[in-house]
Amino acid sequence: MNEGTAARGDVLGVSRSVTERAWRTRLGDERRALELAQRAGMAEPVARVLAARGVGPDDIGTFLNPTLRDMLPDPSGLAGMDVAVARAVAAIQDGEHIGIFADYDVDGATSAALLVRFFAHLGREVEVYVPDRLREGYGPNSGGLAALARAGATLIFTVDCGTSAHGVLAKARDEGLDIVVLDHHVAQPALPPAAAVVNPNRLDDDSGCGRLAAVGVTFLFLVALNRALRDGGWYGQGHAEPNLLDWLDMVALGTVCDVVPLGGVNRAFVAQGLKVMARRRNLGIAALADMADLDERPDSYHAGFVLGPPINAGGRIGEPGLGVRLLTTGSPEEAAEIAGRLDACNRERRRIEAAVLEDARALAERSLENVDPAVRPLLLVAGRGWHVGVIGIVASRLKEAYSLPVCVVALDGTLGKGSGRSVRGVALGSAVTAALQAGLLIDGGGHEMAAGFTVAARRLDAASEFLNAHVADQLGHRPPLVALGIDGVLSPAGATVEMATALEPLGPFGSGNPRPRFGFPGVRVHHAVVIGGSHVRCAFGRGDDGSSVKGIAFRAAGTPLGNALLERNGPLHLAGHVRLDRRRGPNAVEVVIEDAARL
Repeated sequence: MNEGTAARGDVLGVSRSVTERAWRTRLGDERRALELAQRAGMAEPVARVLAARGVGPDDIGTFLNPTLRDMLPDPSGLAGMDVAVARAVAAIQDGEHIGIFADYDVDGATSAALLVRFFAHLGREVEVYVPDRLREGYGPNSGGLAALARAGATLIFTVDCGTSAHGVLAKARDEGLDIVVLDHHVAQPALPPAAAVVNPNRLDDDSGCGRLAAVGVTFLFLVALNRALRDGGWYGQGHAEPNLLDWLDMVALGTVCDVVPLGGVNRAFVAQGLKVMARRRNLGIAALADMADLDERPDSYHAGFVLGPPINAGGRIGEPGLGVRLLTTGSPEEAAEIAGRLDACNRERRRIEAAVLEDARALAERSLENVDPAVRPLLLVAGRGWHVGVIGIVASRLKEAYSLPVCVVALDGTLGKGSGRSVRGVALGSAVTAALQAGLLIDGGGHEMAAGFTVAARRLDAASEFLNAHVADQLGHRPPLVALGIDGVLSPAGATVEMATALEPLGPFGSGNPRPRFGFPGVRVHHAVVIGGSHVRCAFGRGDDGSSVKGIAFRAAGTPLGNALLERNGPLHLAGHVRLDRRRGPNAVEVVIEDAARL
């Protein structure tokens, strides 16, 4: 079931909303919420949210104030970590030149930026190589590694990639390069021939850290490396020790943007990193915030939907190395200039994305006609002329629209580049890795919620059949249960500033800790209008108490949800989350509407 909910009964009797979803309660035991409300003295809706996330009375303090002191694992618990650290210490002591090969997304950029800043603090220059997505594709390639070698690098870190690059790393080893892989993507039984592979998703890794983003793995590596240098007396020789906590803003940014679950240490990374981000010490992140006119304290929404997309756009359709440069510059002028270029890339990305999405949605509608979702639970669409830099975003949009795992493939000549996004309960990275092992893909990999691959055009149908069969096996040959998790029911009068304020400390919100969502029963839309070309702004309320609250449905114009709001022809149940609307003032609140059901 989506969003980690169990089959606990429909909320407000909604078994089929306008977006074809059942509304299911996230709370399995009402008594747990009641106990929490009574013992902690909190409002019942807040207690319901906490109880639905498994928080008990003794866990409230840790949940509301997650700290690295309490949650940071021992980095040496990750397989390969001590070997990687020993190789890095030797390189630092011997003055070796270090190279970094980074993936082109936000996770890769933040991982690389962490390493650049750490080694710069030690007085060590590094070379960074970020591949061009269109020309070079995902992961290490011989040309990029050769470029780093020509620049003098003898030790190269691959970040957010490398686990599946067996052939490329074997060639690099034969040419005398040492490679340390810092990654989190699903691994095959055999590891690539590298000096060290640090990946909590290695099959022999029992650290329990498999939900880290690559930037989290990289941060743990720096914790271990810093500790080794300290224990070895390096900092007693006139070298100042860096404060790794100063860089948690980048860890938070990469963690949120890679959509890994925000539980455990990830929750601490993001909670503490957002505090660092608010201090605006990273000139690049501050420049992005200025570009977006972000004048409030950043939260996980801003990280994922305001600050991250321009960096991603640079890797998707612009200059792939701009993100790392932005995050490591010490010049305000350069930061502003790069942020402007990335913003332009992002605007162009949105234009290209809209065109590809229109084509992909039409193909999806035809593909899903008269299809048994128990047999074909994965949607795969492919097209020629699609820009490979936007297919991941298009896959996300289609996943949201159809509540299915989706793969979007851009065909060019005899090859196809694919990107996939998954739903809860389907480990898409494992499916892609299995297809690679079966010889149906040229390369590929991923994690639970996202994956990428390269496929020969002639093998596309066979790969699609294999992926569908693998996903069907994961689901027990049942169709994906399409559900929207609901935390409770509110009247419009209950959507107050006080309620929104009480819910804010339950963040950071994201994968694994979804934003609290409430049902609003039997309301009428007073007025509705399309703004920004695709969003629906409205106000809704109930006649029995005269209450009214503003609402907005993002990207809803032209969708069943948008149509239901704009028609205004009867009472509706609405579902969405309550948030402060600081742009309208300190006492303004709005409901972000995510679904509707006709009575």
